[in-house]
Amino acid sequence: MPFNNQTYLNNLKLAIESYSPISEKSWKLIEKIAEFQTLKKGETLLQNGEIAKNLHFIAKGILRAFITDQQGNFYNKNLFPENVFAGSKVSLMLQTPSNFTLEALEDCVLININYKKYIELINQNDDLKNFYIAHLEKNWIIEKEQREVALVMQNATERYVNLLEKHPDIADRIPLLHIASHLGITPTQLSRIRKNLEKDL
Repeated sequence: MPFNNQTYLNNLKLAIESYSPISEKSWKLIEKIAEFQTLKKGETLLQNGEIAKNLHFIAKGILRAFITDQQGNFYNKNLFPENVFAGSKVSLMLQTPSNFTLEALEDCVLININYKKYIELINQNDDLKNFYIAHLEKNWIIEKEQREVALVMQNATERYVNLLEKHPDIADRIPLLHIASHLGITPTQLSRIRKNLEKDL
């Protein structure tokens, strides 16, 4: 899978600085602990029950975080497209087994950051600490709460439209059953929503 490491590293730096600016010195420290990994579509990155070691930046592709119940039904907890960070945060922080599985929905290029080394850098560098706090606040507090509220307050059509606003091409890239699961509806309901939206255009 050909890819340009430098471009992806630049995108990682841009992603970090979209939360909070960092010095060139701090960036070099992050670069030193960054490791590339490729995943084929359908490959598992982190298994349910495994203890997470890395924070993952998605340089290319889409990952899903999913939970499977005892009947074998799956629920997509999250979809992670390019230029976002993914990982089992609770597993990383507590060093406990992950409650979900991370799987590639497309061929992926990831930049992995060893969490223990990353925390050491954060503790030693205030600019990285500022990024860490800003990232936690946005992704693990604000967006988590907004998603929980949306599941209760918005109907499925509104949730689907919001998803498309954030990721316009997602319906062309991954099977609709994964989007339906993420929205908490059936694929049939999603097909109906898509048809209705097409009529309104």
